[in-house]
This record gives sequence, C-alpha cells and structure tokens, in this order.
Amino acid sequence: MSAFDFVIIGGGSAGCVLANRLSASGEYSVCLLEAGREGKSSPLISMPFGIIGLMNSSLYNWQFQGELEPSQNNRSHYCPRGKALGGSSAINAMLYIRGHKTDYDNWTPPGNSEWTFDDLLPYFKRSMNQERGTSEFHGIGGPVNVCDAPYRHPLAERFILASLEAGHSYNNDFNGAEQNGMGWYQLTMQGGERCSAARGYLFPIEDRKNLTVISQAYATRILLDGKRAAGVAYEHAGQMQTVTAKKEVVLSAGAVQSPQLLMLSGIGDPAELEKHNIPLTHKLPGVGKNLQEHADTVIVQRRKKHDSISLNPLRLVMQAGELWKYWRDRTGLLSMPPVEAGGFMKSDPSLDKPDLQLQCIPALFDDHGRDYRLMMGWGYSVHINLLRPKSRGELTLRSADPKDPPKIQFNMMSHPDDIATMVKGVRMVREIFAAPAFAEHNGEEVFPGTHRQSDEELVEFIREKGGHIYHPACTCKMGEGEEAVVDYRLRVHGMENLRVVDISILPELIGGNTNAPAIAIGEKASDMILADAEAPEVVQTDLFTEPAEMA
Repeated sequence: MSAFDFVIIGGGSAGCVLANRLSASGEYSVCLLEAGREGKSSPLISMPFGIIGLMNSSLYNWQFQGELEPSQNNRSHYCPRGKALGGSSAINAMLYIRGHKTDYDNWTPPGNSEWTFDDLLPYFKRSMNQERGTSEFHGIGGPVNVCDAPYRHPLAERFILASLEAGHSYNNDFNGAEQNGMGWYQLTMQGGERCSAARGYLFPIEDRKNLTVISQAYATRILLDGKRAAGVAYEHAGQMQTVTAKKEVVLSAGAVQSPQLLMLSGIGDPAELEKHNIPLTHKLPGVGKNLQEHADTVIVQRRKKHDSISLNPLRLVMQAGELWKYWRDRTGLLSMPPVEAGGFMKSDPSLDKPDLQLQCIPALFDDHGRDYRLMMGWGYSVHINLLRPKSRGELTLRSADPKDPPKIQFNMMSHPDDIATMVKGVRMVREIFAAPAFAEHNGEEVFPGTHRQSDEELVEFIREKGGHIYHPACTCKMGEGEEAVVDYRLRVHGMENLRVVDISILPELIGGNTNAPAIAIGEKASDMILADAEAPEVVQTDLFTEPAEMA
C-alpha cells in the first residue's frame, strides 16, 4: 500500500501510542514511519544497565550536539535522543514521572477543560499497568508496565537515609497526592527488562493487517497540497518513497525533529526559511521557538569504601557473575537502571511546589557517563535538575538538507534566576552528602570541589560543568498567539489534516521527566483524532492570528 488513512511520522513514545490506538478498531489503515531501527532484539535496549552503552551508540542514538552556549562558557551540550522504535523511551533511564499536578494549569486558558491534570489523569491511568495495583492515581492493564526497581543498590539506600537525616521527608509515590520528598523512583520496566513505548504499544500488535510499520524510513518532508497535508516523502533502503494520507498526517518526531520537518516542508518563520532557500508554504513564526530544557548539574563525591558501581578492572572481574544472574532470571546488578533513588525538593520553603529534582547514581559520573576513566574510581553522584527554567532557547535549521542535524540553541542558565536556584540546589545536596549515612566513608569532593564555597565560585562551577537532563520540549507550542504552532486539538494552525503529537506541543515544561507525559499526550490525541475522523463535518477553528507586521 502507498495510501493510508493515517500516516504517523516518528515511532517514539507518542507515535507508538497513536499507531496502536488508531489501528485498534480495524476501521482505519495506519502507516508508522520510523527513521531508526526496530531495536527489538538489542540487549542494549532491553537490559536496564545497557543505557551506559546507549549513550555512545550511534546505532540507536541520534547523538545531537547543541550550539555553543554563551551563558555557559561557550560550551556545546551533547543531546542524546532515541533512534529506534520507542524513540527516547528506548534509551532513557526509565523513570516514570508525571510532574506536579499544577504544571498543567497553564496549558489552556481558564475554563478550557482540555489539558488540565484532571483531564489527563485518565490517560495516564489508561496507559499504565501499575504493579502496585490500582488507586486514585494509578491504573492497571495498560500497555506500559510501571514497577519498583527489581534491584536496589545499597548506596541508593544510603542516599535516601542521608536525605532524611538532612531534613527531607520520605515519599513513597512521586506520582501520588504529593510530589515533594525523597524515595525510590518507579520505572517503566517489566520482568527485569525495559518496557519502552514500542514494547508496550507496538510489538504486541505487529500482526494487525491494517497497520504498516516501516523502520529506517527517514522522512524528508511533508507533502502538501496547498494548505493540506497530503502525505510524506521519505528515504528507505537508499530509495526515495512517498506515502499518502487520506485523512491526516501526524507528526510525532519529537521536540528536535518535529519542528525541523515542519520547516523543511515550508512551514515556519519566513526569515528562517529564506536563509536556506526553502519556499514558504505557510507562515508560522513559532515553529522551533520556546525551546525549554531542564538544566542539570552533577555533584560528584569520592568514597573510601569500595561499595559503589565501578569500571575498575578488578571489580568487573569480581562481578562477572552478574552476567549469569541477568541471563538466567533477569535479576542482579544488570537489572538496575543507573538511577533508582532521588526525589523532589524546594529551593525555598515558601514555594508551593518543588523546583528541583535529584537523581542519585551510585557511581562516579561525568560527561553523560562517557568519562570511563572517572568511573574506574569509587563514589557516587547526584544530578540536580532545574524543574521550571525561565531561560528559553530555539531550534533552527542548519541547512535545507534533511540529513543535516538542526541547530539546538538551549540558552540554559541565561536567566539569572535559574543559576541562583541551582546554587541553592548545590548547597542542599552538600548537606545530604555531609549527613551521617554518607559522611563516615566520604573521600574528596570531585565536583564542585571543596575549594568552591562562595556563591560566585559555585556560579563559576555551574557555568563550567552544568548541562541538561535530556528533556527538550515546547518547540511546537500548543495555544494561541504568535508563538503557538498547534491549537488545543493539536492541529497545526492554518493547515488542514496535519497535527503534531509529541512533547514539543507543551506550552511550558512540566516539573519532572517527560516520557510519561508524552505517552499521555499520545493517548489523548488518539481520542481526538478518532473523534474528528468520525465527525468530518467538524470545522477546524483556527485560533492563530498573525501579527500585523507579518500579515
């Protein structure tokens, strides 16, 4: 077939949901195009500990590189993104986090009950199989398995104990009634293996006759008939192919590649397209703007006791039996993701919700886990994530070549409030490191280093070493006004039969990991798409108004 009712570009967290739900009734034909490989048989993807290898795998990781950041000493940030069915859910740390309930309050105007937390909660519950059982906040029977870690590292337990000694509260469920506190993360795993969106939603339904999945299909542009999306051009096996959509083209390529593909198709800011001699099809200046990301700083502490994860050759020999444990029954150290423990805290007690997230790694960790020499030592690290950044970046084209990666300008820490909050976070984590549960066997502080104590010195450290935690979002903003790209039903403003369904539609970044929200967005969007398909007389209400100077 070369014509389908729905063509989905991108088999990531939201794309896998759409492929499943839109094809479920058997009434509609669905084609899913994924630029990456299938990834179904890769042990790096299925084994939780394999994330260390995935950080360096060009086979399953796009390995984007950001532009130089003036606010961070002109450094460029590495930006890993999933390149396989399941998207970034195939290479992430598997943390299941929804954010704070109030994060969703500003997605829609007051009185618009479309995207509040209460609207999305049924979709969060529908998407999951909570191994703890059903409750007000959790569901069972859904495609994505959510569970407690099958293996808990002793140093992760010490982190939680040290946090309590430092005055933080214990939280047994970060996705329950309260987000604040420290504890164990729940994970998207099943039977000691990763449960990506592909494993949950796609692989079990591969034999549906009305679903066609094409991996290694690199979309190059959306085919347009005037203002109507008519299909997709893509490269597969070295040949250019086209596929047409009788009802809709749904763009689910993620916060980096969804805006890129819109611009390559002539949809975006006229000034940006003109730079690359791309003919303008539709003026939409917000495409690629409003980029938001959780800035990150890692505090690294050496340990005198040799009880952490280490790449020390002797340690690796001693732990050779872990391979047997994992092969035999999917247990032991290799069934552990790099982050099991952490939590949420307020940099100021007067805040109404946490503004910092901690992720504890029972190993010495730097450069996205690519500094293997450091990891040969003994110690532990804690990521500090800035949950509600005020800094804004943008995504633009490098060229008109679809294979050329886009320019990612994060602009992280460009707002003074962001770096001031991170300084507070560093001090709070130092208090945890100084608590009795850790202090007895502490060695030297690697980063920031004990020579850095003043606010000015910590600012210097953050500008030298700060990074991000792999949650780029908001580049195809939902809403109204100049920067909005899609309306509240995720239809591209001013276009027909074209939607964006992925984490790029967020107006504001949520306070936590973005995989669970991406899946919920896919769930809700699938209901919207099916409702519109069954009621074709519904006319799109375009809420976008071009500024006078661009009209």
